[in-house]
Amino acid sequence: MTRIDQVEADMSSVAAPDGGDAVESAPRPQSLMLSFFGIHVLGRQVALSSASIIDVLARAGVGEDAVRSTLTRMVRRDLLERHRRGRKMYFGLTPRAVEVLRDGHRRVWQTGAVNRAWDGTWTIVGFSLPDSWRRERHDLRSRLLWGGFGPLQSGMWAAPGRVDIAALVDGLGLEAHLKAFQGAAVEPTDAARLIDAAFDVAGIARRYQAFLARWDRPEPVAETDDLARQLLLHTDWLDLVRRDPHLPAEHLPGDWPAVRAEKVFHSLAHRYEEPARAGAAAILDGIALD
Repeated sequence: MTRIDQVEADMSSVAAPDGGDAVESAPRPQSLMLSFFGIHVLGRQVALSSASIIDVLARAGVGEDAVRSTLTRMVRRDLLERHRRGRKMYFGLTPRAVEVLRDGHRRVWQTGAVNRAWDGTWTIVGFSLPDSWRRERHDLRSRLLWGGFGPLQSGMWAAPGRVDIAALVDGLGLEAHLKAFQGAAVEPTDAARLIDAAFDVAGIARRYQAFLARWDRPEPVAETDDLARQLLLHTDWLDLVRRDPHLPAEHLPGDWPAVRAEKVFHSLAHRYEEPARAGAAAILDGIALD
């Protein structure tokens, strides 16, 4: 875990344990833009003109004013940096944005949506903060949610697997108020009961079902071309896997929708890849960076 959670909190609200179905609403322009940069720019030393970014995002239904304001916010948040060439403005990734995008790539293509490799270990975090520390409590809970934790009871949160707590809470200044442990559940507590207590399993399933309702059909979404479909698909999917606490598959229902949803994502991502790359190449105006 790296210090990218605050960037993601800017991108979209961190889901509460009973959070809503994000894929049912339009993705935010910043999320779409980061998806685009992650697919077509990450790993390349290039910056793109604002005009070509506007053209790409327009295909996904984002207006010019929204794109320009999003570019400005992303510069302020140290996600993009400006490069002027004559009368044109170009935008390239910052090291912070590269970190965010690489984390997203890992979650999509390496970690995946289905946890079949859990070894029975839990990470437990306990904390006690003064009542007046509302912002600190909010920030800590946001980090814990981002790290795959759910609330067992007041001041005690749990996540399946081994989570690097020091990295997760880095920068909050709350280490003296935390207690962290790793180990296995023992009787009378078992993993299934812990999962039911700490996580809204039905809510997580509904988000995957909403993704399937949108994408698992002959003609997914009505956007104009495969570049737009690619951006929307990747943005929807990344929102899902980033909000998913990655619960162990053996303790989830046998028809867990994430299994089929991941297959649908991979199939569509492959289908859109080449036509989207060709479409982007025809649109993009870029400059090489040293």
